[in-house]
Amino acid sequence: MSKRTAEAGDGDTPLKDRVRPEPMDIDQDKEMGDFEDEFEDEFESEDEILEAGVDGRPDAEREAEEQAAGAMDVDSNGTFIVGRNKLEAGQHLAPDLGTYEMLHNLSTPWPCLSFDIIRDGLGDNREKAYPATMYTVAGTQAESKREKENQLMVMKFSGLSRMQKDDGDSESEDDDDDEEADPILESKSIPLTSTTNRVRSHQISSQDPSRPPITLTATMTESTNIFIHDVTPHLASFDNPGTIITPQQNKPLSTIRAHKSEGYALDWSPLVPGGKLLTGDNDGLIYVTTRTDGGGWVTDTRAFQGHTSSVEEIQWSPQEASVFASASSDGTVRVWDVRSKSRKPAITVQVSNTDVNVMSWSRLTTHLLATGADDGAWGVWDLRQWKGGAQKPSPIASFNYHKEQITSIEWHPTDDSMVAVAAGDHKVTLWDLSVELDDEESKDTAGVKDMPPQLLFEHISEHAKEVHWHPQIPGTLVATGQEFSVFRPIPVVYGIHGK
Repeated sequence: MSKRTAEAGDGDTPLKDRVRPEPMDIDQDKEMGDFEDEFEDEFESEDEILEAGVDGRPDAEREAEEQAAGAMDVDSNGTFIVGRNKLEAGQHLAPDLGTYEMLHNLSTPWPCLSFDIIRDGLGDNREKAYPATMYTVAGTQAESKREKENQLMVMKFSGLSRMQKDDGDSESEDDDDDEEADPILESKSIPLTSTTNRVRSHQISSQDPSRPPITLTATMTESTNIFIHDVTPHLASFDNPGTIITPQQNKPLSTIRAHKSEGYALDWSPLVPGGKLLTGDNDGLIYVTTRTDGGGWVTDTRAFQGHTSSVEEIQWSPQEASVFASASSDGTVRVWDVRSKSRKPAITVQVSNTDVNVMSWSRLTTHLLATGADDGAWGVWDLRQWKGGAQKPSPIASFNYHKEQITSIEWHPTDDSMVAVAAGDHKVTLWDLSVELDDEESKDTAGVKDMPPQLLFEHISEHAKEVHWHPQIPGTLVATGQEFSVFRPIPVVYGIHGK
């Protein structure tokens, strides 16, 4: 079913999976792009910050009172678990800043359902380079009566410093003064007249080594159209002060009009350098668009058909240029070959009794596919077990930790055991699948109930919609929801040195 089933006139009400975040309080006097102080205006006084289990009373006395009143359910060690425990009126949660090496939150004029991280020329493996810099592209979701304010935002985040350490916790003299630089958000906007459901970027290497790659974006909108833009000049303008983006440079290179309903499924092929794009809609139809040698774009009007409901996610195979997979609200994942004249799936597997919202194909171990469903469950599948026929394979790993729909899932770009998951319970979680279930030491979760040993880290992100690993800054993630979060857990949490 469609993920946008709100009644007419309910423009500000949350919608099903890709729910619309609550309207944001925007300070009109504040320059767009200023990073928000995590504590600014969040609490009226320090007395209002209550961390579960810390109120000056013995644990047993406090827990007995809470259980009797039914106000808050906490585990025996005082750990607060979002989605399971409750806050009383006036109580707030504060993150444990000691578990972050870097944490920044920022707001855009409107919330964004989707974004992508753009590779840059600053080098790889720069996890120790602070302050950090990164480039992203995102599409906004304006209120229903203000659609014309929507935009495709090309952004540069710079001055991303690490968390300040205690005086006695200094690692080395590498903590230079420049690490305390103020974060800066710069943006170039391309006007759109509709909400962006999904945006993905693709880069074409330049024949001239001295020139940057051509960066293309595909933006799938609520209007049913998909726009392909060249944002190369927008990215270059950040490092060339005074550059003016012309109206012509804001125009799309191509507009795909094949779809008759909106959609969320969109993916560039990683194996076709020139550019090959798959798009899927709420009618269950999938189209392929290819860039020609002359720089034009051609959409094959013969749709791939097989799903009985909306196509929610598409992923090209990272290994076979003609193969892709699709996930649907009909509960299935189907594997296709673009060379098929029948335009029918080669394999169909029922992976959930609810909508399959998201999917990620491992680029390191290419027989592994991760899926996330509407019931909060996510799992990992071995595609070598998908033989077709009536026999239903079982996931090699599955988790029901999240209590709301899974909204994003992504394999780590360089570690085939790490997965990031975002869900409607306002959580982004990091998982290490290398932890064995029979490892007694790994089962120790410090007394916290219902905590899978594979769960490494939990980050709170209001109305979390998408999460992506930064491909060039190991261990760093960006998530979008009510606002953007840029964060990196401390190495002892993430375990970079041990991977």
